[in-house]
Amino acid sequence: MRKIPWSKVIIYSLLLFLALSVLIPLLNLLAMSLSDPKRVNELSGLGILPKGFSLINYKILLSHPLILRSIGNSLLITIVGTLLNLVLTTMTAYVLAKTQFIGKKVVIIFLIVIMVVDPSMITEYLLIKDLGLLDTYTSLILYRAISVYYLFILMRFFNEVPDGIIEAARIDGAGHFKIFTKIMLPLSKPAIATFTLFYGVYHWNEYFRATIYLTDPNKWPLQVVLRQFVIRQDNTTLLSGLSSESYDVLASLDFPSLQAGTIIISIIPLLFLYPLILKHFAKGALEGGVKD
Repeated sequence: MRKIPWSKVIIYSLLLFLALSVLIPLLNLLAMSLSDPKRVNELSGLGILPKGFSLINYKILLSHPLILRSIGNSLLITIVGTLLNLVLTTMTAYVLAKTQFIGKKVVIIFLIVIMVVDPSMITEYLLIKDLGLLDTYTSLILYRAISVYYLFILMRFFNEVPDGIIEAARIDGAGHFKIFTKIMLPLSKPAIATFTLFYGVYHWNEYFRATIYLTDPNKWPLQVVLRQFVIRQDNTTLLSGLSSESYDVLASLDFPSLQAGTIIISIIPLLFLYPLILKHFAKGALEGGVKD
């Protein structure tokens, strides 16, 4: 029998422990949300199997107007914001990495200063107010439309594309737009896929600025509703807008189970997104670590 080195046993055991420490709380929330409301109290703190089975929590949540609107708002902000992030970041990275223009070094220094010096929240709020963007989705979508840190990483990817390929394309009559779309973007798919994940997770989880800039509850993203209901224990947020029939059902429900269901709903899109991006992320890591 082949011997397994102790170092691998320790590493694998540590990784298994870390995986379980993340997975078990999520499974516990899922079990709580799927349990019969009358039997939720039987579920232990580390229990991962529901006590009984009921979808009543999800029926209530997914029929609530505020929850449905907040999911739509989050999807709108995430999709539009991420697309804008990718377009602006990739175009800026191409210009800075593969073109020469007067003042290029000044622009790069300016971007470094922006990355190091972050404006205060008061300054940012006054700017949003002067632009007339308060209580609009635009205030969240435009915030950090370009992450300077991701921009520099993408510039590194673009710089690794051989100049000979670009020169050959120019000889064939390709302009900047065709070089950018037909050469630079396809060769940088792993980096772009990774930044899609990072930008998407950021927009989906954004709640702090949403609580400051958005005053209309109908424009709240899901994370703000989650904060109101789960963290602030504001049950009136969930009770408002329900029909009298649903209200009668709520009287027999377990609010911690509803809170657990809300958390599960908020993380489902990310659980679907990660596997789609992971293969590109792993490919990019391998390409960056192996050199000829």
